[in-house]
Amino acid sequence: MIRKDEKTVVIEANRTHENDTGSPEVQIAILTARINELTEHLKVHIHDNHSRRGLYKMIGKRRKLLDYLMAKDIERYRAIIAKLGIRK
Repeated sequence: MIRKDEKTVVIEANRTHENDTGSPEVQIAILTARINELTEHLKVHIHDNHSRRGLYKMIGKRRKLLDYLMAKDIERYRAIIAKLGIRK
């Protein structure tokens, strides 16, 4: 689980204005941090299928947010993809 101070750093790095905590960019960045953390956990605990299901749900939620952002503003989508390095 991502700690509060780590989450605050992610929010500050990706917010679009002063009080921004819920924009798609911030939500995608938080999900990406959680996905990366859980991926490392699953490399050690290969048979943890309950956590794997949660990982798949987070990946799906991030995918939906990225689709929304792509439909709404393609430049913001490209910027967040480049910043987080999601697409190779």
